[in-house]
Amino acid sequence: MPSTYKTPGVYIEEISKFPPSVAQVETAIPAFVGYTEKAVVRGIDYHKVAADAKAAADAAADPEKAADDTKKAAADAKKADDDAQKAAADAKKAADDAPTDAVKAKTADDAAKAANAAKKAADDAQKAADAAKKAADDAKADPDKAKAVAAAAKAVADAAKVPVPVRITSLLEYEQFFGTAVPETSITVKVTDTDVNAAITTPSPHILYYSLQAYFANGGGPCYIVSVGKAPSTIQKADLTAGLDAIEKEDEVTLIVFPESLSLVTGDLSQASAYADYAAVYDAALAQAAKLQDRFVVMDTLLDPSNASLTDAANAFRSHGIGINNLKYGAAYGPRLETIFNYFYEETGVNVTLPDNSTVTLDKLNPTTTPTTTNGQFYPLVKSAIDRLPVVLPAAPIVVGVYAAVDNSRGVWKAPANVSLNSVIQPTIKISNAEQEDLNVHTTGKSINAIRAFIGKGTLIWGARTLAGNDNEWRYVPVRRFFNMAEESIKKATEAFVFEPNDANTWVKVRAMIENFLILQWRAGALAGAKPEQAFYVRVGLNETMTALDILEGRMIIEIGMAVVRPAEFIILKFSHKMQES
Repeated sequence: MPSTYKTPGVYIEEISKFPPSVAQVETAIPAFVGYTEKAVVRGIDYHKVAADAKAAADAAADPEKAADDTKKAAADAKKADDDAQKAAADAKKAADDAPTDAVKAKTADDAAKAANAAKKAADDAQKAADAAKKAADDAKADPDKAKAVAAAAKAVADAAKVPVPVRITSLLEYEQFFGTAVPETSITVKVTDTDVNAAITTPSPHILYYSLQAYFANGGGPCYIVSVGKAPSTIQKADLTAGLDAIEKEDEVTLIVFPESLSLVTGDLSQASAYADYAAVYDAALAQAAKLQDRFVVMDTLLDPSNASLTDAANAFRSHGIGINNLKYGAAYGPRLETIFNYFYEETGVNVTLPDNSTVTLDKLNPTTTPTTTNGQFYPLVKSAIDRLPVVLPAAPIVVGVYAAVDNSRGVWKAPANVSLNSVIQPTIKISNAEQEDLNVHTTGKSINAIRAFIGKGTLIWGARTLAGNDNEWRYVPVRRFFNMAEESIKKATEAFVFEPNDANTWVKVRAMIENFLILQWRAGALAGAKPEQAFYVRVGLNETMTALDILEGRMIIEIGMAVVRPAEFIILKFSHKMQES
């Protein structure tokens, strides 16, 4: 717009009267870190890329071995060439003896082509062997060069192995990119004359697919999947921490979940070594949440081990499973849950057993296409028995689905508790009121939120505390998550004022923008107070939040206070007698 007007006419100027607005960020976008059947995204097979890179790194680390392997391949190709040459000669002789010239020509030509192709492959393999041998010789002569080559190859391999977070919005998308569950291999079925019973001895630890089923069944929405390896693989701390590093750059992520982390807990729970890898993963996750201040860690606790009581398992978690830093950025849930989902399995991998005195024969178990025969009468019974096996899942994937559902229906300020769980049969163990006392309130402050079954209500989340259970400021999950949301939302909106004049005009705009946002939160019920001034305050200005030196050094300091509503965790009803008055 010109500062002076030189041409006669009418000019329009639009004057801005309203301050910018604060857009509320998403609050329930979890990142699931674990192992998948495949990882094919946009045509790239990330599992194959990582495997190829590792092979290249191994070869670079030992060039002499690589040369020997290539030399052997060349020898094999040479033998194939000799065999092909002999076959060509035999074919040509047979063709010469054939009565028809056309047959002679066709057979001889095909054999000759095959021989030439084999010879070319042998020559190429020999060249590769020579080149690899030369590289090995060079590496021997110049160890520093070999180390440099190996280091470079390892760097490439490490870069290729970095997991790629992929955003999905449905289970169908998960299946498209990452496949389904790994078929179980330890299902046994016992068939008797009167009954058919199934059991699973060692379920696969790779439960990411089932976890996503439970997440979406409980109200989950968009989320990120970080495939750290191909299932079935050994679950390792290094893989999970690599996946954690990958999501650090994803600004949208607000929740962190490791559905397979309980597999890291092994051995005697009374020993610190049992929780070493588990603790390392979750300590790193809490540290990331504290660093970024925009995400929250939802943890699983092993409360139902076969070798310890509930109290001992909880104490082991508090002593060895988690440290004392950044506890306000995480919450723990347990025990595990039996769900209605069905295990994936191959029928040929199911072990069917018969008692010694049974009159049932194995051929009756096979399905048949003839309806009139009795063969296969037990087949549907075996299938039904397997389908009745409950898939046991950790609580965290289901809980974050509830987080998403409650955030959408009420708000992030509402405690995600006293909510029934979908697709859940029951917890693996029953927790009484007396047992929950120790889980919910403990001298260490490390609260564990119990999931309990109630008659007539179903399975409910019956706790809403963070791991900082003794901290009056950050005791409750909704308070911590509301602050995460408010801080991130206001931070992003305030970025518009970076390098604006640090004067009263800017301060008024900033204050009005933040106050408008907090008034909306107060009206929604997130902030306590009969009036807005009782629910929050926003301060910014010279001699209020800043000194003259702050302004000289380019600092604009804004102070925000919020009276976030807190859950009524304990409702006390007081009764007394009243004297008759008439």
